[in-house]
Amino acid sequence: MNIVGHLINGEIRTDATTTQDVYNPASGEVTKQVALASQATVEEAIATAEAAYPAWRQTPPAKRAKIMFRFKQLLEDNAEKICQLIGEEHGKISHDAMGELTRGIENVEFACYGPEMLKGEHSKNVGPGIDSWNEMQPLGVVAGITPFNFPAMVPLWMYPLAIMCGNTFVLKPSERDPSSTLYIAQLLEEAGLPKGVLNVVNGDKVAVDTLLTDPRIKAVSFVGSTPIAEYVYSTASAHGKRCQALGGAKNHAIVMPDADMDNAVAALTGAAFGSSGERCMALSVAVCVGDAAADALVDKMTNAMQDLKVGAYTDASNDFGPLITEAHRNKVSGYIDSAEQQGATIVVDGRNPEVAGYPNGFYVGGTLIDNVKPGMTCYEEEIFGPVLLVLRVDSMEEAMQLINDHEYGNGTCIFTRDGEAARYFADNILVGMVGINIPLPVPVAYHSFGGWKRSLFGCLSAYGPDGVRFYTNRKTITQRWPSSGVRESVQFSFPSN
Repeated sequence: MNIVGHLINGEIRTDATTTQDVYNPASGEVTKQVALASQATVEEAIATAEAAYPAWRQTPPAKRAKIMFRFKQLLEDNAEKICQLIGEEHGKISHDAMGELTRGIENVEFACYGPEMLKGEHSKNVGPGIDSWNEMQPLGVVAGITPFNFPAMVPLWMYPLAIMCGNTFVLKPSERDPSSTLYIAQLLEEAGLPKGVLNVVNGDKVAVDTLLTDPRIKAVSFVGSTPIAEYVYSTASAHGKRCQALGGAKNHAIVMPDADMDNAVAALTGAAFGSSGERCMALSVAVCVGDAAADALVDKMTNAMQDLKVGAYTDASNDFGPLITEAHRNKVSGYIDSAEQQGATIVVDGRNPEVAGYPNGFYVGGTLIDNVKPGMTCYEEEIFGPVLLVLRVDSMEEAMQLINDHEYGNGTCIFTRDGEAARYFADNILVGMVGINIPLPVPVAYHSFGGWKRSLFGCLSAYGPDGVRFYTNRKTITQRWPSSGVRESVQFSFPSN
């Protein structure tokens, strides 16, 4: 059986004492295995990155940018193969996989602007004959730990920008769908990246803990669930590392009485069920202001969901695919069970859908649950599946209070025609990414991505301007060249201009 290995110093390594099965979630079949790195293997990858750092640090940013431009072209040229690999191991339908890859390529495009972002600032004559300037210097060896739900996009949030800034990188992708991530890393080397600048190690907690504790790793980027994000942040910080750890979410959409209901339903359908709900920006809660708005939403959503198609990635007419594992499929179904047991109304039931030709796939169909209340398990926890909850409240203030009281603060939106209400919402909601009639307010590559509260641990968001700040140290140099032959007096007071 094919074994997915590691990329260390430009070589694919499949040697491993431990492997893990990789499934095709559409069929439920094991298709390959992935090598799980030992501590020694991870340490070798770190040593390789450390050895490559001095030369890469001194490589002019313009030359780094040329490599990134070639990398972007190779990603576009090989998009079909990348999307196939994503589909085979994650289950995403081809159009969804292409959307993921496209957003990742946008981050590579942003990294291509490295020479502009790294040029620093200069001030002449801050004092008599004194000049001062800032430089953005790389940190050294940095690491990324990425999730299964975006095997192409999330790694591309991290290492292109980190490498563009002059760092070397060790990536630990998800062991559940590793092939597309590894293939993309090989494309970057094909684009001309020197061996050892980017290394990929597949693994489990052993690999993660090695990256978090090894003193040669200067910074760690993470995307995943909140419990693991908190662990990564606290462990990395305790070992003196810079860390940004993006966690989970419970994204609410407020549906106002004046909302364009047809457009709101179309937006919610895609945002709740796209990618099978396996994304941290999925809109999983609709908070309707007033029973009239709730009744209209539930009625229209029920009708819209009759046409939803769940199935295998090989059929592009499907709207979304299976969940990543059988265990996760059962967990999502368990949330639906708990909602029913705790008094909510299952309007559209996606448990145990029949998918022709794929009886053993890990499928859950689109599910709509009405009359959900705070305190219910399905509301308090992140489901990470194709499930939309409907809550009913009497006012916009009550809806906003629900959102502000929730432990997560990743993304949110409001559907309304009222500009005053939208402005008040944007100003006062305690969430990091806000949409106004936009269901998935994911920032473009030249802004930054990050939530609030327990959706983000660390003070800097991912990619964009915050990414540059995260992967560099600012150094300020102040210099003066005294005139020859001029004797200066001693000055004991603190200098000023």
